[in-house]
Amino acid sequence: MNPPTSADLAEPAPAPSSTTTSAPIVVTRAALVAIGVYVGAQVISQVTSLKIGVVLGRAVDMGTFIYPITFTLRDLVHKSAGRQAARTMIVTSALVNLFLAAYLAWTVRVPSDADWGLGQAYSDVLGPIWRIVIASILAMVISELIDTEVYHWWVTRVTTGHQWARVLVSNAVSVPVDNAVFAIGAFASLPFLRSNALDWSTVWDIFLVNLVVKGLVSVASIPLIYLVPERRPPAPPVSSSTP
Repeated sequence: MNPPTSADLAEPAPAPSSTTTSAPIVVTRAALVAIGVYVGAQVISQVTSLKIGVVLGRAVDMGTFIYPITFTLRDLVHKSAGRQAARTMIVTSALVNLFLAAYLAWTVRVPSDADWGLGQAYSDVLGPIWRIVIASILAMVISELIDTEVYHWWVTRVTTGHQWARVLVSNAVSVPVDNAVFAIGAFASLPFLRSNALDWSTVWDIFLVNLVVKGLVSVASIPLIYLVPERRPPAPPVSSSTP
């Protein structure tokens, strides 16, 4: 018998693994810009909604002219980064808005410097009304997740062409849902929620006016979908096994 060599004493090489390596998720620069603008537009609309303006003789919260754009921005993210990225962005934006309201509530409670003189005005304008805040966030999350599923259904079951159509269809479903959840949740007199309640005729008027404004802004934002490239399908996984 020959003595063992150094090669014999070495540890045996591990058996080839049959596992596969999934392709990394790539978020393009266009998707990052769309995500940043989306979250920014959500915050801007949340703050500017505190101003009730009169447009064409009708009372409208001024955030209504910014907020509908977020539905099309969501479509941009979905198009360039995928459905999971869009879902993550929606939830993250909701948490940012919730943090904003909580932080404003805390700053309202902090005593104001006597020399500043605007403490009461700050509290009156920026102090959150929690029923409206929660209704707004719930409306956003529910409607934009619905927008995500409608958009996904359209591009996977109907057509990937006619990009304007995927935006129009998804927004046509999600915008009325958003409007209904917000108007009822924020202002309607409900058996379990009567604070800051308005007459149902007023709630209906708020719903209709906001629906018209949001619908027009949403349609005007449709061309934005052409600003980002379509997400490339992930490459097939590469197997590390050898024949």
